[in-house]
Amino acid sequence: MQFHRGRLIDHVKITVRDFKASRKFYRAVLDVLKIPVTREGKDWLIADDLVLIKGTPRATHLHLALQAGDKEAVERCYDVALKAGGRDKAAPGFREHHPYYYAADVLDPDGNNIEFVNHGPVSRSAEAVVVKPSATALLKSWF
Repeated sequence: MQFHRGRLIDHVKITVRDFKASRKFYRAVLDVLKIPVTREGKDWLIADDLVLIKGTPRATHLHLALQAGDKEAVERCYDVALKAGGRDKAAPGFREHHPYYYAADVLDPDGNNIEFVNHGPVSRSAEAVVVKPSATALLKSWF
């Protein structure tokens, strides 16, 4: 069995009503996952492929699954998310998706379903995808 991650989604943007509450929620969870906030402004932040921005959400009830390194990280994310303003949706436990699928779900301050998931004992082909634009290719394709 193989899992391919990081090939379809370039980034996810979540528009939130209460940026202060959402910043607290996402910073707490990202800290457990060891994902740094790389850029931030008054009403927005970027962490890895996640963009959080203040605004009026057009649709809610997004389902976003965040990868956790192990079962303990799933449990820590769940606990931290609840303490940071999240609401319980499904406590940590194994799910039926495959034999090692261990997850927990919380609702963020806007009601979006945020899942923390670990796929069990797996090996990865790479820790992350590194994208380095070629200056020559960039000049040829954009100008």
